[in-house]
Amino acid sequence: MTVPDPILWGALAAIAAMAVATYLCRISGVVMMGFIPLTPHVRRGLAALPGSIVVATVLPLIERLGLAAALALLAAIGSMVLRRSELLALMVGMGVVSVARALGW
Repeated sequence: MTVPDPILWGALAAIAAMAVATYLCRISGVVMMGFIPLTPHVRRGLAALPGSIVVATVLPLIERLGLAAALALLAAIGSMVLRRSELLALMVGMGVVSVARALGW
């Protein structure tokens, strides 16, 4: 039986450390929210949080990728409003960005 390479042990230690850090980050929110009373103001803030995260993620992409990305996002949002299907919205958005890129936008 041979001893595993020290690089393997380092990689396994790094993966384990990242797993522990990820778990602690995720559980810390749950623990901290246990100390905050859920007033109507806090509830409204928590309800707005998912939309804020999406906007903060998508707007820099639209700024960098231009008109094609903006059109694709609008088409995907429209599809979601009308049909409520994530897969269809994804396909519509990809189709719109493909056509926009083909047209040189």
